[in-house]
Amino acid sequence: MDTAVARATSSAAPTQVGALLREWRAARRLSQLDLALDAGLSARHLSCVETGKAQASREVIARLADALEMPLRERNALLVAAGYAPKYPETALNTPELSQVRRAIEFILAQQEPYPAFVLNRRWDVLMANAAAMRVNAYVMRGKPSAHANMIRQFFDPQDLRPAVANWEEVAGDLIRHLHDEVAAAPGDAAARALLDEVLAYPGVPARWRHRDLGATPTPLLTTVLRRDEHLLRFFSTITTFGTPRDVTIDELHIECCFPVDDATAEQCRALARDAGG
Repeated sequence: MDTAVARATSSAAPTQVGALLREWRAARRLSQLDLALDAGLSARHLSCVETGKAQASREVIARLADALEMPLRERNALLVAAGYAPKYPETALNTPELSQVRRAIEFILAQQEPYPAFVLNRRWDVLMANAAAMRVNAYVMRGKPSAHANMIRQFFDPQDLRPAVANWEEVAGDLIRHLHDEVAAAPGDAAARALLDEVLAYPGVPARWRHRDLGATPTPLLTTVLRRDEHLLRFFSTITTFGTPRDVTIDELHIECCFPVDDATAEQCRALARDAGG
């Protein structure tokens, strides 16, 4: 099967794979020699692969992807560009094949009660959330449903969660930094670039956020402060990912668990659970 794919794309594949490798080298700030050494190749062979003078084997593609620390989706794209079939499946989270993963996620979400927890993909779409997340959201938004199923859009849209975020510029600035980093790390991801352009177009977004700040240092612990009238809820978050994933869906999942910063926030979350009969 791989041979057939390679024959069908033999004329275009070297050019495509070379362009992808150059984009990823630039994103990782690696010279051709640096990448060749990291992948255990000669600089001459890598140069020939990038210029289309040589066809890279699947093994060479795998070594280059490892050296570039590419996500599984991008590894598949590199394989296809080189004329091979993709290696990693992409399985929907609600299918029987991922039932064990889904059970593990549901357990984590349940254990996080009465504090919020979310399951997000790499584009910050909210795939799952526990009841606490929905209670807190309803509390600060006075029962108004969110217009978006994407966390970044929720924080940036003035008609969504944004007015309820007391330290919006701090939180939104951190989200923009992450989104800029994702766009830079995956130069071929048009959807991430489109999301960045979209949220930067919302009113009130500082013009300086349109450019990636390479000197920005992330805070060790970011607190999100939500408000309803004079009441404030303060949370910090931890991120859980799956180790050594072999599926694109699992590779792109992360679970965000929110913890109360102070006793007042913890008590408010418990009160919301009691009022809901939890």
